[in-house]
Amino acid sequence: MGKQAQMGFFRRNGLSLVLLLLFLAFLAGQVLTGFRASNEERAEQGLAAETMTAYLGSGHFISATFENWESEFLQMGMYVLLTVGLRQRGSAESRPLDPADEDDDVEAGPTPWPVKAGGIWRCLYANSLALAYLMLFLLAFAGHAYGSWLHENEQRGSEGEQLLSLAQHLGGAQFWFESMQNWQSEFLAVLSIVVLSIFLRQDKSPESKPLAAPHSQTGT
Repeated sequence: MGKQAQMGFFRRNGLSLVLLLLFLAFLAGQVLTGFRASNEERAEQGLAAETMTAYLGSGHFISATFENWESEFLQMGMYVLLTVGLRQRGSAESRPLDPADEDDDVEAGPTPWPVKAGGIWRCLYANSLALAYLMLFLLAFAGHAYGSWLHENEQRGSEGEQLLSLAQHLGGAQFWFESMQNWQSEFLAVLSIVVLSIFLRQDKSPESKPLAAPHSQTGT
C-alpha cells in the first residue's frame, strides 16, 4: 500500500471538503437572508410573501447567485491565463523571471492519456484548465443574464410597467452594472494577493514564499 493510500480520506481530501462545506454553508446563508430580504421588499410593495420554492426560482435568487459565480470564474480563468506569460518580480504568485529557474517537477505515475495521444487531444489537454473556466464563466454569465432579466421584469410587473425582452435587458445599464461591480472587485482581489505576497508571509501556506525569503524572490 502506497504512502498516500495509508493516509485517511480527510487527510487526502481535507482542503476540498472544507471548502465545499464552507461554500454550502454560505450558500444556505445567502438563501435564507435573500429570502427574507425579498419578502421584506415585496411587503413594502404591497405584494404577498412568496414561498421558499418560489424564491429559489425567482430572478432575485438566480441573478444574485450566478452574478457572483460569473465573476469568480472570470477571476480564476484570467488569473490562469495571465500568469502563463506575465511576471511580477518578488510575488509568490508569479513564475520565476528567469526560465532557467523553473523546474517542472513530475512525480512518478501514469501519464495522462491525452499527452500520450498527442495531436488535438494534447492541445486540448494543454489548455483544458482555461477552457473549463471559460465554459463555467459562459454558463454563469447566461444564468446571471436570465436571472437578472427575470428580476427586473418582476419589479416592473409589480409597478405596472411594460416588461422587457431579454435583448432589451441586456442592452440596458442595470445588467452591466451588476457585472462590472463584481468583475472589478475580483481583479482587485487577484492584484492584492499578487502584490501583498511580495512583502507579507503566511507560514507554511503554498501561496506564500518562505519566511526567510527576500522580498525580491519571485515565486514560491
